[in-house]
Amino acid sequence: MDWITQPWPWYVAGPMIALTLFLMLFFGKEFGISGNLRTICTIAGGGKYAEFFRFDWKSQKWNLMFLLGNVLGGFLANQFLTPDQTISLSEKTISSLQELGFENIGASYLPEEIFSLSNAFSIKGFLILLIGGILVGFGTRYAGGCTSGHAISGLSNLQLPSLIAVIGFFIGGLIMTHFILPILF
Repeated sequence: MDWITQPWPWYVAGPMIALTLFLMLFFGKEFGISGNLRTICTIAGGGKYAEFFRFDWKSQKWNLMFLLGNVLGGFLANQFLTPDQTISLSEKTISSLQELGFENIGASYLPEEIFSLSNAFSIKGFLILLIGGILVGFGTRYAGGCTSGHAISGLSNLQLPSLIAVIGFFIGGLIMTHFILPILF
């Protein structure tokens, strides 16, 4: 059982991702998570309000199962297959986060200063989560997909729009890390 709770080496995980993408391409499917939001909105009746949501959502049932598998797999991995929640971070990252006021750095993947319930119900925390969610949702739609769709599926198909989107994601991440995060904390 120990083999499944430890990080797998790149030469195992990488080929498994490549095999998954090959199978998806072989069967005419594209990998991505954010497209499921459109499908869920269509199921909820979004087609009554916008043309964007009028499509045959049943053709995307396989992708909804993929999304459900991701959520369920993530939950199971977090609850039962993660032996240690601590994260190895560089000393420079730890000192930078301490300067911003973060405590217990590396104790979990979701820092309490952002994701705790008490923070989510504060005005600042609520606004950060709300505006962040809107920006991520808008950016995903504007880019025509999310990081997983562009970086894993799009780049493996040698799609130029995915390369441009991935470069934009990295630039956005650098701007957030070095300019916006210090303002927020």
